[in-house]
Amino acid sequence: MIKIAIFASGSGSNAERITEYFNSNDHVEVSLILTNNPAAGVIERAQRLNIPTLVFNKKLFAKTNKIVEILQSQGIDWVILAGFLWLVPSNLTRAFENRMINIHPALLPKYGGKGMWGHHVHEAVVANKEKETGITIHYVNEHYDEGKVIFQAKCEVTENDTPESVAAKIHELEYQYFPEVIYKEILSAKNSVVE
Repeated sequence: MIKIAIFASGSGSNAERITEYFNSNDHVEVSLILTNNPAAGVIERAQRLNIPTLVFNKKLFAKTNKIVEILQSQGIDWVILAGFLWLVPSNLTRAFENRMINIHPALLPKYGGKGMWGHHVHEAVVANKEKETGITIHYVNEHYDEGKVIFQAKCEVTENDTPESVAAKIHELEYQYFPEVIYKEILSAKNSVVE
């Protein structure tokens, strides 16, 4: 069984969608959900889905090796960032090199970097009168939104769009593509090991 850990900072809608996607899969499961936000909605979702949850603080995350040790002790194979807002420290990116995937609500390299998440991205897209936006699924390195791009999907931005309506379009793309792309990457990595 390939085990996934999901890091999330907010409501956890993507975490729930990923978990549901793998619920009927005999080879992959979401085994752990981690959050830096003790008030995050993802905690309630994880409880409902019967997935163990770990809440951690900045010091534990950035200044110790404890998170890596916990993931390894749980036999975690892949780490997925689904609305996780902190920069991942290098000890964690090294431990899961080419096995850590993030989703970003824009077409990177546009609208990436520190502070560019959620509504901040959608507000900038609308303010700059972009004609299109989308999602980027990418591997994670020690820099915000700079890892190798795996997949992008686009949607139109019209002159009538608001940051809220753009967010709704982005969520649709995330729910449609993120779990599927994760699974393809897991299968691809597994096949390359077999070869």
